[in-house]
Amino acid sequence: MLTVYADEVYYMDVYKGTAIDADRLGAALNRASRHIDSLTFNRIAARGFDSLTVFQQSTIRQAVCSLADFEEDNAELIGSVLAGYSINGVSMQLSRGWNIHVENGVAMPAALYGILAQTGLTCRLIYGGVL
Repeated sequence: MLTVYADEVYYMDVYKGTAIDADRLGAALNRASRHIDSLTFNRIAARGFDSLTVFQQSTIRQAVCSLADFEEDNAELIGSVLAGYSINGVSMQLSRGWNIHVENGVAMPAALYGILAQTGLTCRLIYGGVL
């Protein structure tokens, strides 16, 4: 069973989110949770969310809500098969850059990825112990 790391109550009452309509909120938080799983190489799912430290749990919940907002605000661009476009000399690209981090097919603000990395769960190193 897949765990949603931040539910609607957390999003509205703790995170104070307002960017996502209530009828789409559950799906958005579920999708963001799956993307966090991808970014953390399924370490959360393997260990169980409840076995993480309080800091890790809090950081992951915040990251899920922030990622859900980012994905909601940028849905058209993220869903596009194009990496970029140019019209009349003005161009836009969604790729690795100073403010966007793309990992395992998930695009997110680089600052948010930096916060998620503080949990120690995004490390690419293979580790025999438990993080």
